[in-house]
Amino acid sequence: MPHVLVKLWPGKSEAQKQELAEEITQALMRTLESSEASVSVSFEEIDREQWRETVYLPEIMGEPEKLYKKPGYTM
Repeated sequence: MPHVLVKLWPGKSEAQKQELAEEITQALMRTLESSEASVSVSFEEIDREQWRETVYLPEIMGEPEKLYKKPGYTM
């Protein structure tokens, strides 16, 4: 039962989010051999001003063992 939470800055359209959710679903089905019914995808918009404190420090820098793709930026 994979669930993916995508955190991103506000400003992406509903169509973009829907397209990304479908791409993520297809990748999970292909890679993890999941059924479509078992996959869920959600989005959480985080303001740019809050990104460092809300995402970058606690989740990217604070839990490097969980990170499978590192960002190409620093804050």
